[in-house]
Amino acid sequence: MQSKQTLQDWLAHCERLHPKAIALGLDRVREVAQRMALAFSCPVITVAGTNGKGSTCALAEAILQQAGWRTGVYTSPHLVHFEERCRIAGEAVEAAALVPHFERVEQARQDVQLTYFEFTTLAILDLMAASGLDVAILEVGLGGRLDAVNVIDTDCAILTSIDLDHQEFLGDDREAIGREKAGILRAGKPAIVSDPMPPASVIEAAEAVGADLWLHGRDFNFTGDKQQWAWAGRGRRYAGLAYPALRGANQLLNASGVLAALAALRDRIPITGQAVRAGIGLVELPGRFQIVPGEPPLVLDVAHNPHAVATLAANLSAMGMFPTTHAVFGAMADKDLPAILRRMDPMVDRWYFTDLDTPRAARAQDLLAQWKSVTACHDVDASTHANPREALESAMAEARPADRILVFGSFYTVGGVLKDGLPRLKARHLAT
Repeated sequence: MQSKQTLQDWLAHCERLHPKAIALGLDRVREVAQRMALAFSCPVITVAGTNGKGSTCALAEAILQQAGWRTGVYTSPHLVHFEERCRIAGEAVEAAALVPHFERVEQARQDVQLTYFEFTTLAILDLMAASGLDVAILEVGLGGRLDAVNVIDTDCAILTSIDLDHQEFLGDDREAIGREKAGILRAGKPAIVSDPMPPASVIEAAEAVGADLWLHGRDFNFTGDKQQWAWAGRGRRYAGLAYPALRGANQLLNASGVLAALAALRDRIPITGQAVRAGIGLVELPGRFQIVPGEPPLVLDVAHNPHAVATLAANLSAMGMFPTTHAVFGAMADKDLPAILRRMDPMVDRWYFTDLDTPRAARAQDLLAQWKSVTACHDVDASTHANPREALESAMAEARPADRILVFGSFYTVGGVLKDGLPRLKARHLAT
């Protein structure tokens, strides 16, 4: 067997192990985790949902760090580098630090077949468990009940928005999807539901398992005006809060769920009001309605399902008027592409469809064909491109300083324009 010495060697090995990219089920993962004696000695916060998971994890991390706690965060997928999937004390883990934990998984799995996601999840969880954390924050990859992250029992579950995505695995409606995501709930443990209108299946699942259910509008809530906002929950309230550094009206729902989780865990990981204020104001997360200033401004967003795209459209509308909006778009072929394109089409004046470096992606030509089948704007131009970087450069060549450029869709789309660094690209554009 070829020696595996680097993280890239191990990732290539993981890609060859299982015939399927996604194979839901916990039996194989649990067996390997038990052989590894994988366990956390600190409180675990697990985050599931359709959209808002990454923002929720980042907000919790920022507040807990400001309170002085040593945090570990696992999120997926990454934008540019695999190491982004694990942050210890706010910093992405070094590639070399992951290698011994991949070796541990390999030794423990023996003849068990693991998918890429399952193998890498176990390696990252093993690193986190050995990192002397005060609190671990785990983002579910897909669904909840059968996701590899669910092999770890949570001390506090957060369910963000619940909507249609990955229907081939999770079900065809919100009730079925909610039932799958509620699989992370545990008896006697807080279950925070950020979605203001959760499916009945979530409430039923919480009651069936005996979780301590916190519902938005019943157990916690927020109010706000143009300058500030306030939060109130069981035995806690915060007033005069600045709006989150993450842009978009939906971030108040995410922040509200985080404050409920931290209130529920206050006996184990107490935080101060000052930590809440500072964390909310300092939180960063690339690719979530991220605005890169310049002329023209650049908006990056990993919205890749109809629910997320509806939020993106609302956030774009709130930015004000721009003469022309140029949109770079690439997505996976299994997404509801007609619904996404139909929702965004009225906001876009020039489309740049792009291929992506993964076999799961829709080809740029297919995106163009789908757009032509749904658009009502027959005077709008569109083009196809080999990769996101080429598409962005074409958009920047066409755009005037007062225009706006949007890059959205898959993590591969946003990551594709981030990987070589944006400042150089902006500087070259401004110099021409």
